[in-house]
Amino acid sequence: MKTVAVLGGGIGGLATAYYLSKSPQVAKVILLESSGRYGGWLWSTRRSDGAVFEHGPRGIRPAGAVGVNTLNLVQDIGLAKEILPVPYSHNASKNRYLYVNEKLHKMPSGLWGALQTVSPFSRPIIHSIAKEILVKKGKEDDESIHSFVSRRLGKELADIAIDSLCRGVFAGDCRRLSVRSCFPPLYRAEQSRGSIVLGMLLGSGQDQAVRPGALAKRSQEESWAQWSLLRGMGSLPEGLADWLQQSGKAQLCSEAAVKELHLSSSGWEIQTEEGGTISADHVISALPADALASALPPALAPLSKRAQEISYVTVAVVNLEYQGAILPVEGFGHLIPSTENKGVLGVVYDSVPFPQHNSPDGVTTRLTVMMGGAWFQEVFGSPDTVSEESLLAVATQAVRAHLGVGFPPSWSKVALQKNCIPQYYLGHWKRVESMRRYVAEKNLPLSLVGSSYDGVSVNDVINSGRVAVEQLLGPTP
Repeated sequence: MKTVAVLGGGIGGLATAYYLSKSPQVAKVILLESSGRYGGWLWSTRRSDGAVFEHGPRGIRPAGAVGVNTLNLVQDIGLAKEILPVPYSHNASKNRYLYVNEKLHKMPSGLWGALQTVSPFSRPIIHSIAKEILVKKGKEDDESIHSFVSRRLGKELADIAIDSLCRGVFAGDCRRLSVRSCFPPLYRAEQSRGSIVLGMLLGSGQDQAVRPGALAKRSQEESWAQWSLLRGMGSLPEGLADWLQQSGKAQLCSEAAVKELHLSSSGWEIQTEEGGTISADHVISALPADALASALPPALAPLSKRAQEISYVTVAVVNLEYQGAILPVEGFGHLIPSTENKGVLGVVYDSVPFPQHNSPDGVTTRLTVMMGGAWFQEVFGSPDTVSEESLLAVATQAVRAHLGVGFPPSWSKVALQKNCIPQYYLGHWKRVESMRRYVAEKNLPLSLVGSSYDGVSVNDVINSGRVAVEQLLGPTP
């Protein structure tokens, strides 16, 4: 295979290009990015005084095979020395809050927390866990997250905790999201062991093995719950782009939006919006599914149709800096169930896990307010017409009401992330399976990676690139 083209220069495309570049079977890797910046939703603002603000993911979990895989990549591209670890013993790991009935409530944690009745719940969590083992296995091949948790653990947990969790992770509605696609370990636990609890205790298979490097071993020895980087998460795509440019095998092209893909006798002809044409033996698309659909040739209409069925939501990310130590509690942040406030999804207390990102000049507190998601249109109207001023006003009012901060922030930035998180609605697994089956049946020189298909986390997206390259070429060195 002489040339492989990677479409999309977000973290999925960059990671895919990285794995391709390590294979001796590939002569050349061409990466095409529509914007002038690599990294997609991984995007950090670094202020001149040293303060760092994240407009996308702000911490990565090291757990599981996908977490190990990401740390191996970080080590290989030379970023290990920039790691900022947060152990499980840290307040940001132990203390997470819900905002319910206009009050902050600490989520129960550990065995002692599970044995107590903790507001806003009406009974100890252990009741739900003990009864879960006796609940019969579901008969459907997919189910909404809310229905699944209600059936197995009770409606109260689903309405409050799981509703909030899905807003925090997916900016989505747990009554529409698929448990099979959003939380595969829970679905597999019920299928293989008949119970979430037994599946977690006894294992439910399918977690691939990834050999940990020195950095991943360190994360296990030091019990990291999450990590970031000294100059923000934007350093990860920047580090990958630098590594690729020095590899001698990769060609990175920014401001190169893909207009059309045409099948040729030897693979693909890729036409860019700027009028250029690139030839490739194989294409790996890390584009959002809808962007790929618009570029596919009419002959592949069934594939385009399936890709267009995957939905996305818009999230307003509002970064705020306040003078002084303003937090009434110390933890990772708080989430808000949709019954409390549809528009505001949650508030992250950025200064708690990563004080290294604070301004060195005096005491400050950095917060991020996440808003919209599946409720964006209903609460704020069209993302095309909403003003930054109105979003900022809602964010600062939430901080005032939830945290009791009676004065305005000293610095703020509003980032409107349009169509940033795919929504894995019921039947998502069938859509993805049918797309890949179509590619295989037509023998298309095409692979699909990225958040549209196999998981929305940074770890999932990076891993999807590795899996695609290994399916194409065998294990990477």
